[in-house]
Amino acid sequence: MKKAFFSISFVALIISSSQLIAQSNYKIVNKIHVVGEGGWDYLNVDEINGRIFVSHATVAQVIDINTGKLAGTIPDTKGIHGIAIANDLNKGFTSNGRDSSVTVFNLKTLEVITKTKITGQNPDAILYDPYSQKVFTFNGGSSNSTVIDAKTNKVLATIPLDGKPEFSATDGKGKVYVNIEDKSVINVINSTTLKVEYHWPISPGEEPSGLALDNINHRLFSVCGNKLMVVTDAITGKVITTLPIGDRCDGVAFDPEMKRAYASNGEGTVTVVQEENSNSFKVLETFTTQTGARTIAINKVSHHMYLTTAEYEPASSASNRRPSVKPDSFVILDIETLK
Repeated sequence: MKKAFFSISFVALIISSSQLIAQSNYKIVNKIHVVGEGGWDYLNVDEINGRIFVSHATVAQVIDINTGKLAGTIPDTKGIHGIAIANDLNKGFTSNGRDSSVTVFNLKTLEVITKTKITGQNPDAILYDPYSQKVFTFNGGSSNSTVIDAKTNKVLATIPLDGKPEFSATDGKGKVYVNIEDKSVINVINSTTLKVEYHWPISPGEEPSGLALDNINHRLFSVCGNKLMVVTDAITGKVITTLPIGDRCDGVAFDPEMKRAYASNGEGTVTVVQEENSNSFKVLETFTTQTGARTIAINKVSHHMYLTTAEYEPASSASNRRPSVKPDSFVILDIETLK
């Protein structure tokens, strides 16, 4: 009888232990419903003013982090892709793909200051570099970058790139990095001379999209279409390692305090990569989000992550077209880091 009880207890202990091991470090604590229809792309977090900026079809929607309520809207941003934040100038900038422009707005009041026509076609990612106080748009339709003086809102230059640019990052010391999707390289721009200084291949990564930077250990994280995260030395351009991620990834964020890189996979997962030291990385876990949640932003103060997505109609087996989005289903997933 004691032997039987021990066996049952031992099995229960194994089950209990496996459940503890399988428990995620992350939890979706809120699904913030955002009104309106149409597509979406990047989002960004303004920790200083406590807001999330979300691209949504023809507007940028601004969500109060504390309440989850709509705080305002930046109008007339046709085909918006991204939002750049310049807290030192109290300005925000949106990249408007359909009319190849940048909308400049007041970060606090959300009032539109001006609209600047750029020199390229279909600006996609957009970046503010505090070191040079310049805004860089990365133009997917013309394989170049338009540079804007963030103080005057005037175009300064156009930088030719190796191919179609995707996401970008800055080290805040004069270097701007951008993934080149169709060439699988990273271009490194000098933000003072406005020239491309380096062309770094990231093989075996293919079709890189999202890019993030650990600016302490000088490591770049490129997420790629062949389900790899490529870690590159941000000083030498050497590929350090690669790690497996999920399918249809379009974004990556890095938490400098937790030393973790997060790949947002459109299949409905996030892959968490732990940086153990500057040369050692491992997949910590992959947790479930929601189908279509492929871009990501992180609050580096609270360690919350935000991903945008919507619900989809059932896919038709007779069609190769992407499933249509269910009306009024656009949401921001608010994900808390538990440990």
